Amino acid sequence: MRVYNGGLMLTRIREDIRSVFERDPAARSVWEVLTCYPGLQAVWGHRVSHFFWAHGWYWLGRFNSHLARWLTGIEIHPGARLGRRLFIDHGMGVVIGETAEIGDDCTLYQGVTLGGVSLNEGKRHPTLGNNVVVGSGAKVLGSFKVGDGARIGSNAVVVREVPAGATAIGIPARIIQEQVREPPPLSPSAQNIASKLGFDAYGITRDMPDPVANAISAMLDHIQQLDERLLEVCRFLHQVDSRMPELQMAKLELPDFCAEGTVMPEPKKADAA
Repeated sequence: MRVYNGGLMLTRIREDIRSVFERDPAARSVWEVLTCYPGLQAVWGHRVSHFFWAHGWYWLGRFNSHLARWLTGIEIHPGARLGRRLFIDHGMGVVIGETAEIGDDCTLYQGVTLGGVSLNEGKRHPTLGNNVVVGSGAKVLGSFKVGDGARIGSNAVVVREVPAGATAIGIPARIIQEQVREPPPLSPSAQNIASKLGFDAYGITRDMPDPVANAISAMLDHIQQLDERLLEVCRFLHQVDSRMPELQMAKLELPDFCAEGTVMPEPKKADAA
């Protein structure tokens, strides 16, 4: 039994270190990860605290977690349940409550709180599924579940369940994407307009979709369709009556101050003679 537990412990340590290299390009060596990553040290300290807590040594568990908080700036209650390969990046100010549960391969950034909103005994803190990412400063408050693969935006305040694969942002948090998927491509004409405006609607990552960018992209497509329909109507009217001129759409040209980022003063009016 001792050999098995020791082997299991070494396996967990190796995969914890490996997960740091997979999720942080700044990691350069194993020695650096062991000595300079407080998130990793906090997780290992919690495993000791949780062992004490699970065996009824409550004060010892709390005291060990207190020491870990003093060393790392990360507060994890010894009663919390953490999954495998949890990565706490930077980590200062992270708080994980007593009845919180975290699945495998999750990532938490600095300032995250997994807290409760009730003083009643029992389940008070959230449950995170597998592969959940919680952005810096986010607060997840309550005894609900955040589904597998969900994303919580930075500084969001989440007070209700988040479906699997969804993205939640804002205060209070709202769901802006039910599941992570590749955005539809822009039409060539809409891309042309976007490039002239200096706006790229999909210059974003899969993990952090931008609802404002998506809305502007839809507007660009709709404007382009209206322009094409107006041209068709004008051509038809010109065929019916040649006196009706064909509509010639002017090119989209922006003034110089839009490109330079400064507002040019209006030209002075010439004095009347």
